Amino acid sequence: MSLALYRKYRPSTFGEVIGQEHVTEPLSNALTSGKIHHAYLFSGPRGCGKTSSARIMARSLNCEKGPTPNPCGECQSCKDLVANGPGSIDVIEIDAATHGLVDDARDLRDKAFFAPVNSRYKIYIIDEAHQLGSGAANALLKVVEEPPPHVLFIFATTEPEKLISTIRSRTHHYPFRLVPPGILAAHLEKVCNSEGIKVAKGVLPLVVRASGGSVRDALSVLGQLLAGAGKEGVTYDIAIQLLGYTDGALLDEAIDALAARDSATLFKTVDRVIESGHDPRRFTQDLLERLRDLIIVSAVDDDASHILREFPEDQLQRMRSQSTMMGTATLIRAADIAAEGLTQMRGATAPRLLLELICGRILLPGADDAGLVARVERLERVGAVATPHVSDAPVVSEPATKSKVAPVPDQPLVAEPVAVKATPAVEVKPVAKPAGPIDIAGLRRFWPEVIENVKKRRRLTWSLLSASAQVLSVDDKAITIGIVNAGARDSFTRSGSDEILREAFIDVTGMDRKIECVVDATVNAPTSGRTDEDPADNNQLSGQELLMRELGAQIISKSEG
Repeated sequence: MSLALYRKYRPSTFGEVIGQEHVTEPLSNALTSGKIHHAYLFSGPRGCGKTSSARIMARSLNCEKGPTPNPCGECQSCKDLVANGPGSIDVIEIDAATHGLVDDARDLRDKAFFAPVNSRYKIYIIDEAHQLGSGAANALLKVVEEPPPHVLFIFATTEPEKLISTIRSRTHHYPFRLVPPGILAAHLEKVCNSEGIKVAKGVLPLVVRASGGSVRDALSVLGQLLAGAGKEGVTYDIAIQLLGYTDGALLDEAIDALAARDSATLFKTVDRVIESGHDPRRFTQDLLERLRDLIIVSAVDDDASHILREFPEDQLQRMRSQSTMMGTATLIRAADIAAEGLTQMRGATAPRLLLELICGRILLPGADDAGLVARVERLERVGAVATPHVSDAPVVSEPATKSKVAPVPDQPLVAEPVAVKATPAVEVKPVAKPAGPIDIAGLRRFWPEVIENVKKRRRLTWSLLSASAQVLSVDDKAITIGIVNAGARDSFTRSGSDEILREAFIDVTGMDRKIECVVDATVNAPTSGRTDEDPADNNQLSGQELLMRELGAQIISKSEG
């Protein structure tokens, strides 16, 4: 029988305890200076190292070269008290859950006055100390308050407030805490390397998430996955199925459908969730967590990687696009609805029904305050890219060169349906094309890559699509794109951008379809533009303004030539 990972990798020194430096450093300093207290209280969530640290404290105190924060590991006491060692007769561990009676406390009190057999100190480690009955705690009070010089108490508990105040006041209290995800993931990676088993990308974040910050729970979950690993190691699919989490592709499909207000695709995704055996409650919880992540991405933008450390950069980029398409107010309203629905699911006999109602409520414009804010935000976003009146169109200034360009008589430049010649083809790095047909959900997953491909072909087309367009539908003949307003749609059509987009779809997805472009005022667009070296990159500009700038640039270029 193999040893459980949480026992195999139990720390034996303070240096091996992860994520608790705020506790281990002061304790190490106290051991170095010799300022040892007679009673300690270690509190914190389960599995974060309280009992292990109590054993390390006992080992450090009774080391022949101690007290020292770095036990020698050679003396008999160090060998006895090493992790998974035989133990020492002078270090007594008591579980208050089963030894919390008055008689147990009196027996401990009477034996405490006997000197240690082989060690410097007789140390009592009382686990789950909050389960000491009031009578037992009071029976221990006198010896805890004034113990013999060779006796030291260490209380460990998850609920320090339940320990009677008279005992708490006699101890030095050290609060332990849950381990941060980044530190825990790095620790698990070391364990996997030591075990020599390959773990697929994305598995360790799932283990960290399942553990809730508890090192012991994380090692228990990882041990289960490693035990069932095949020749290829621990795969992402197996981890998803065993841990019960939702596949990230399903979450992306649901979010993309919500952003496009595509009820058909959303309910098909829900059906796939059920048919694949996922728990509707778990899917709702995962959807709520994804909405929370998108709210964070919307709030901090480029700094999201410092908060959402478990996501790779490509996934963060996709989440930035999703948060832009939905808008902060819509995300907050959707999260409120999902949280309320998740509460209603507890004990419900028809969780799928509630999940579908949650999706319907998110898609339906709300009449409450949150719904009104979301609708106002949507209108503001549409208004931010509204097409200006023809009379407000910018005028291309005459270049200060010897060559002159004759003005077009009678007709203003913007009234002419000018077809802009596409720029020379740019070599685009090929993208692995998907195998098999692609549905609307799959097409939306590839949309960010398509947009990036368009950017390398023509900046104008990219500017028209990146902030104010989305995929609406696909069939055997055409891919339909929705653009926020008529001006941007007309500019897209006049400039020959449909051919640019068609070629980008072929490169990325292998799908050759005619591009249809329609006006869709539900498309979200940022309310503020982005400024860099190319004026045509400003997302605040309307389609006509972008077209005019490119036309002007071409006229100036020809005149200078």
